[in-house]
Amino acid sequence: MLRFMPVGDSMTIGSAGEHTWRYRMWRHLRDTYGGPFTLVGPRETLYDKSAEEPVSYAYAEPDFPRAHLAGWGEGWLHMAPLIGGAVRDCRADVLLVSLGLIDLGFYTNAKQTAENVRAFVAGAREAKARIRMVVLPVIPNVRCASDAPFAEQVAAFNELLAKTFADLDEPRSPLLLASPPASYDIHRDTYDGTHPNANGEHKIAGAFAAALYQGWGLGGDYEG
Repeated sequence: MLRFMPVGDSMTIGSAGEHTWRYRMWRHLRDTYGGPFTLVGPRETLYDKSAEEPVSYAYAEPDFPRAHLAGWGEGWLHMAPLIGGAVRDCRADVLLVSLGLIDLGFYTNAKQTAENVRAFVAGAREAKARIRMVVLPVIPNVRCASDAPFAEQVAAFNELLAKTFADLDEPRSPLLLASPPASYDIHRDTYDGTHPNANGEHKIAGAFAAALYQGWGLGGDYEG
């Protein structure tokens, strides 16, 4: 069985009442992947905005493998120390990673964030030498439209992410950089300029699906 672990921040954990792109991805793989698979991770909950904690199980569609390693307000800085244990304990084969916006917004600059990417990859590989990873670059959010220095950091990090993945890629533990959804529009695909609505969930899942299919022949074309 192929075991996928979604790793991310608030865009990946989602909040109460949402489907999440994790659900969209599971449906896609269910319909296109020709073998047994599941989603794994040490967490299952959604973020509850009223409680301000990740304590909700109120998925719009709860009947899917809800496991993940994602957290509201967490980034590469937070996940790098956790990824080794999560990969080992959950026996993950493929990591689907969407991180970086929170790092650049609150914790680290582009160069420092790229160093945490390296620590993340090293930790995952220490736990499993043949781990595979697909990473989505940071999708610019509403803050980028009004904060030029922040927008510059997002662009700089995405360039460093591509270079880092090129440097660290190796045959036994391949790294794929997904292409950002070309048609992603923060006004149509998010509900607040950052977090995906249903349209955004499909587009994020589609970006991961395209990378898996084009890079490794896993799954197929994303049809939503």
